[in-house]
Amino acid sequence: MNTKQEIRGTTILAVKTPEGAAVAGDGQVTMGQAVVLKHKALKVRRMYKDKILAGFAGATADAFTLFERFESKLEAFSGNLLRASVELAKDWRTDKYLRRLEAMLVVADKDTVLVLTGTGDVIEPDDGIVGIGSGGPYAQAAAQALIQNTGLSAREVAQKAMIIAANMCVYTNDQLIIEEVY
Repeated sequence: MNTKQEIRGTTILAVKTPEGAAVAGDGQVTMGQAVVLKHKALKVRRMYKDKILAGFAGATADAFTLFERFESKLEAFSGNLLRASVELAKDWRTDKYLRRLEAMLVVADKDTVLVLTGTGDVIEPDDGIVGIGSGGPYAQAAAQALIQNTGLSAREVAQKAMIIAANMCVYTNDQLIIEEVY
């Protein structure tokens, strides 16, 4: 009998416009397929003198480990988002301990949005919009439509897209944390 319950339920969305970027995260943490453990989890934070935004999807303890490592890379490279991201991805892929971490990060500054994975990926989306986690594809699709058809700010697009995702994905709620940089 498998007694391990999978904890999941995250939607993180990053939206970049010419004016800046916003990263939004929902608050839901779900165990298995039917139990909501928490409604207001904080999955998005500001880093490096409030100039960098980061959000995580995946195992919480793993994400906090990655946040700490990423913050130290930002300090080491004076807030250079791309350099810190590449260095974290290299460590994440090659370090025996870090390779086991089950999480993804979305990071952003006012000019760039990146996705970081444990396989060494540092991906910059073509349109500056990316969603990760259970409801990520819903939020990303909604944000793309909103960007193409409205003049909303990055924050407004992120908020509306996350509400759409919350209405479609049972692992996403409408208790949002949205951070922005301009």
